[in-house]
Amino acid sequence: MMPIILLAAGSSSRMRGRDKLREEVGGTPLLRRQASIARQVSDHVIVALPPHPHPRYDLVADLDITAQEIPDAAEGMGASIRTAVATLPADATHVMVLLADMPEISEHDLRKVQNSVATHPDTLIWRGATQDDKPGHPIVFDASLFAQLTRLTGDSGGQAVVKAAGNRVHLVPLKGQTARLDLDTPEAWAAWRAGQTPI
Repeated sequence: MMPIILLAAGSSSRMRGRDKLREEVGGTPLLRRQASIARQVSDHVIVALPPHPHPRYDLVADLDITAQEIPDAAEGMGASIRTAVATLPADATHVMVLLADMPEISEHDLRKVQNSVATHPDTLIWRGATQDDKPGHPIVFDASLFAQLTRLTGDSGGQAVVKAAGNRVHLVPLKGQTARLDLDTPEAWAAWRAGQTPI
């Protein structure tokens, strides 16, 4: 069983008052889009969210996901990961961690990384990468690493766990720069939208 943890508890501090996870992609707020894609790939999706009350809860309220409040979200991604991993079911053999602010990630991308667990079983971490092999997201962790994930602190995400795994990290190339494209500022959103091909 491979649950997915969607990291959506950040403050969007660089958006100058706007919430990047409420920005629309294809007519759908980004957070709802990401949660829906994750749900198509896994029956168990945990969305890490800021403390109540927060408008992001409304974006996923009617989806079949677990909305996980992160009381200490201001600490960074470490708080979200350790809190969500601590709630994983006992039969979880792996967990996929996905950033919520990556607008080009698709269901196909998640499945490609997910399927690499079976095709490359002799490793501990399976990670999306750019076409030129730069590591990115999503990242799948083997259950043997869950204890380490529950001890994370700060805002470096699972980088320490990935580093400790050494050469037991398998990179899965995704299309273009999809695995590293996140949009954190109004300017980045404007530039990305300007480069999109109209449907």
